[in-house]
Amino acid sequence: MTQKNLKIDTILNKLTKPVEPIIEKLLTSYLDKKHQGLVKYQIKTGGKRLRPALVLITCQMLGYPLKDALYPAAGLEILHNYILIVDDIIDKSDLRRGKKTVWAKFSKSMAECVGVDYSAAVFQAASRSKARIEISELFAKAIKTIIDGEILDILFEQGGREEEYYVVKNRYFKITDKNYFKMVGKKTAFLLQTCCEIGGICAGAKEKEIQSLRNYGFNLGIAFQIQDDILDIFGQEKKFGKKIGKDIIERKGGNIVILLALKELNLTDKKKLLGILRKKKISQKDVKKAVNLIKKTKSQQKAILLAKKYVEKAKKSLEQLPKNKWSELLINLVDFAIAREK
Repeated sequence: MTQKNLKIDTILNKLTKPVEPIIEKLLTSYLDKKHQGLVKYQIKTGGKRLRPALVLITCQMLGYPLKDALYPAAGLEILHNYILIVDDIIDKSDLRRGKKTVWAKFSKSMAECVGVDYSAAVFQAASRSKARIEISELFAKAIKTIIDGEILDILFEQGGREEEYYVVKNRYFKITDKNYFKMVGKKTAFLLQTCCEIGGICAGAKEKEIQSLRNYGFNLGIAFQIQDDILDIFGQEKKFGKKIGKDIIERKGGNIVILLALKELNLTDKKKLLGILRKKKISQKDVKKAVNLIKKTKSQQKAILLAKKYVEKAKKSLEQLPKNKWSELLINLVDFAIAREK
C-alpha cells in the first residue's frame, strides 16, 4: 500500500470512529448477550468504512456539523454489510477482507439470521435520523436497487446454478457494455450515490447541490467497481483479501476485464475462455489458463482507462460545490478508489 493510500485509510478510520458505537448499539439491541458476538462478526472484519465516511464528509463540506449525520451514516454501513452477507451466501464465498465470511464461519442458517438482524438495524438507524421518512425511503430504494443489480449479476454468470430454474431460463449469454454498466450502476454505484445524497440531506442542501453529490457518488462507484474487477484478475490475494480469479470460479460475465478480453481475443481463444467460464467445475488450473488468456489482451489497460474516465466525471461533479478541506478529501477519495490494492 502506498503512503497516500495508507493516509486515506487512516483518515477514514478516524473520521468514522464516532459511528462505530452506534453501529454496535443498533446491531445488538434486543438480542440475547450470547448471540451478540455472532452478529458483530461481520462488522468487526474491518472494511474501509467508505459509505459512512461519504455521508460525514459531504455533510461537513456543506458546512453542517456531524451530529445529525451519525445515525444515517451508521445505517448505510450496516446496509452495505447486510448486502455483503447476502452476496457471500449467493456466491458461496469463503473469504471477505482476508477473513472467513459469516456463512463459512458460522453456517448458512446463522448467516441468514444475522442478515435479518442487519436489515432491521438499517431501519432503526433511519427512524433515529432527522429526516427519517426521506431517509427510510432512500434506504429502501437502495436495498431494492442493489438487489436488482445482484439479480443481473447472477444472470450474467455463464454457467452453474443448474438447479435454479429461473437463472437457467433467463441467463445472459451475450453481455454488452450497456448491460455491464446497468448492473454495476445498480449493484455498486447506487449505494455510494445514496451516501452522498443523504450527506446533502443532513446538511439541508439545495436540490442542485444534491444532484452534484449524486453524480459524484455514482461515478465514484463505477470507478470503484472497475478497480475491483481489475484486482479480481490481476491483484495479489494477500493484499486484496479475496481469492484472485474468484469471478472466473463463479463464472462471472459481469466483470469488465473479462468482457474487454472477450472482445479482443481471436475466435479460438475466445472459445477457450468461454469454455472455461461455462464448465461444470472450474479448477485452479482452469483459473490460471483463463488469466493467461486474458493477459494476451490489453483488457487491463483498457479497464484502467475506463476507470480514469469515471474518476474525472466524479471530480467534475464537485465543481459546483464548496471548495474546502472536505471537497479536497473527496477528490483524494476518488483517486484512492482506483489506486487501492484491496
